[in-house]
Amino acid sequence: MSKKVVIVGAGFSSLAAASYLAKYGFEVTVVEKNKEVGGRARQLKKDGFTFDIGPTFYWMPDVFEKFFNDFGKTVSDYYELIQLDPGYQIYFGEKYSIPVSADFEKTLQTFEEVEKGSGQKLQKFMNVAEENYNIAIKDLVYQPGESLMEIVTPKTALKLGSFVKTIKKDVGNYIDHPELKQILEFPVLFLGAKPSTTPSFYNFMNYADLKLGTWHPRGGMYKVVEGMTKLAKDLGVKIETGCEVKAFDIRQNEVISVQTSNGTFECDILLSGADYHHTEHLLPEGFRQYSENYWAKKTFAPSALLFYVGFDKKLQNLTHHTLFFDTDFEKHAECIYDSKSWPDEPLFYASFPSMTDDDAAPEGQEAGIFLIPLATDIEDTPEIREKYFDLILDRIERLTDQKIVDHVLFKESFCINDFKSEYNSYGGNAYGLANTLLQTHILRPRLKSKKLKNMYFTGQLTVPGPGVPPSLISGKIVSDLILKYHL
Repeated sequence: MSKKVVIVGAGFSSLAAASYLAKYGFEVTVVEKNKEVGGRARQLKKDGFTFDIGPTFYWMPDVFEKFFNDFGKTVSDYYELIQLDPGYQIYFGEKYSIPVSADFEKTLQTFEEVEKGSGQKLQKFMNVAEENYNIAIKDLVYQPGESLMEIVTPKTALKLGSFVKTIKKDVGNYIDHPELKQILEFPVLFLGAKPSTTPSFYNFMNYADLKLGTWHPRGGMYKVVEGMTKLAKDLGVKIETGCEVKAFDIRQNEVISVQTSNGTFECDILLSGADYHHTEHLLPEGFRQYSENYWAKKTFAPSALLFYVGFDKKLQNLTHHTLFFDTDFEKHAECIYDSKSWPDEPLFYASFPSMTDDDAAPEGQEAGIFLIPLATDIEDTPEIREKYFDLILDRIERLTDQKIVDHVLFKESFCINDFKSEYNSYGGNAYGLANTLLQTHILRPRLKSKKLKNMYFTGQLTVPGPGVPPSLISGKIVSDLILKYHL
């Protein structure tokens, strides 16, 4: 008889693990507290508009392709990909923005036009970034974090300096122009930390950005969730939504069943893709691996204030993904990581999926998603949300030279309180633990419990880290770990 696995949560990492475990012959049941699968990658539909609530950037397409290939499938079996060109643009001032082309040769030209000689320097920087990407994908990120020796290889030994040096310093060694520096420092934000605290080895994110490109699944990121859900179900995975976990039953240092709002599910193995801290707090204190003090000392990736807005007209001077870096990045970063306060002049990001995808908004109208990165666990009130909504729309009007405030049909918001209530997110974080040097690989919370013989974890609070592609990888490596110890 096949062993029963219960997986808590139905985000990317859980869905990935569910498919691998079903393929390996386990009997898999996924229990999800919300009414829809997808975890943070759910969807909002309103008045003919469709918004991705969570992730909107589709980077590292090779990781998604590898996932589906592992089951004899391809991405195109489940959704259509559109490459964005430009991948995104960044506003640095009024009517002044720099587009990042899908064609790397054009990006080299853009750099050269802004700063003479920087095109050749960017090429050298990218040669290293590509080398690091190949090492990361082939040798590092698919390791389970059980031993430091997993990542000590002849290749990584030669890269020791890049784990000590930071992204900020590395970029500064190649580029002098402040705005070009910001373009190269931007991708590290997906790792949840400041460029000044992230190891320069992670410049492989620049390769993912400038060489592998930015993509959009037609219908939105939720199409990826739907594809993964179909794959899992076709493999025999059972998914129970609206099924909140209340407690775990433990006998002889093993979880034997999961108590939920929909009844009790027996298990031979328990895997949680839900918030790590929340999951451990459902356990008796003696079975928790990490103390409150442990979590309090960790550097978390930011939370976010998000708005989902319907406009009654098409917008101008913007692209599908647009970044607004017209204020001081360091001051905003200090508010997130140091003072833990609301920024006076925030940087922010906007996505307009209807510029690419006709399904995102009614004809002649525009769907807008806006995100301000924030510190975790700060005050979150309707009045504060309204203040920042007015602030960013006023900025967009000024920077892009158009009227948009009077064309808002509706808006919905999502912030710290919602991350806590919807996802049981520690401190209301949006992206998990930051990938700093002291929170890399074996220094992150473990995939396998040290206290319970049959309990495992997956997702952005454990290895390899935050982001959608790492979540797919996390689901893969934890399922291999379960196979190693239980089959």
